[in-house]
Amino acid sequence: MFNNGVGGRDAAEPSGPGGLPYFLAIAKHGSFRRAALAMGVTTSALSHAITALEGRRGVRLLNRTTRSVALTAAGEELRAAIEAPMQSIAAAGETLDRYRDAPAGRVRINVLEDAVDLLLKPVMPIFVDRYPDVAIDISISNRLIDVVGSGFDAGIRYGGTVPEDMIAQRLSPELRWVAAASPDYLARFGAPADPQDLRNHRCVGIRLGNDQVYDWEFERDGHDCAIATPGPLTVDSSHAAVAFGLCGAGIVYASEAVLRAHLERGTLQPVLTEWTTVGSGFHVYYSGRRHLPTGLRLLIDLIKELRPLKE
Repeated sequence: MFNNGVGGRDAAEPSGPGGLPYFLAIAKHGSFRRAALAMGVTTSALSHAITALEGRRGVRLLNRTTRSVALTAAGEELRAAIEAPMQSIAAAGETLDRYRDAPAGRVRINVLEDAVDLLLKPVMPIFVDRYPDVAIDISISNRLIDVVGSGFDAGIRYGGTVPEDMIAQRLSPELRWVAAASPDYLARFGAPADPQDLRNHRCVGIRLGNDQVYDWEFERDGHDCAIATPGPLTVDSSHAAVAFGLCGAGIVYASEAVLRAHLERGTLQPVLTEWTTVGSGFHVYYSGRRHLPTGLRLLIDLIKELRPLKE
């Protein structure tokens, strides 16, 4: 599926003035693979571009080993001299793109599984019709990763898990979280009377992106509690949790929006209906040190315009 670990062009000529954008990408990411991913080229193309740049200048810019890449003294001096001007050039290009009739470009985003169905699925048919020349590369992962260090332009997560050093924009209202089970499960084991009663039930546990098992949270009349739920199953995927709930393997816990279709059909039934909690909605986040790509700005604007998860 990928060539040299990267999906991209194997350009014979370096991108930009003398391959300097490639050099800056390697300096930023400290890795040929991650830099190539961010630039949308193969690692082979990147290596050739840097070799050609060093050959033209007659000076080594990078010290390369099989495990690491580091700037030489000349490389450090070059980066200090060109980083700010190159950022200004990129920003000027983005500004010009706003005047295009048909915006173009490539945006890479890392997205929480739940956000695909709830946010992107309703929006993407309109986005691709409206902006056919904008390529959106979506990686779906529930694990917490360094989106910038991994070559992504942005990430979409629940607000409470957005890294503190990122700029975040809210994409949805707060979400109500509920517990539910299949009619078959409830016929066999009955419904829990209160959150503490979950300790006597089979529950499908939730493993978070940081590898911790989530304690289910409930609130009623100003009183809240967090329950460490027992059970033979623990998953790190909402789709898997719902599937196990539907087949009667145990009680599941998810946002009401994720479970809504099953609740409406009756294939899952809510339990502990007087005990619910509200959590932070979806947020998009990105580094404040980079100019917001036009395609990403357009996607954010469209999600806010269509409001797939309304207040």
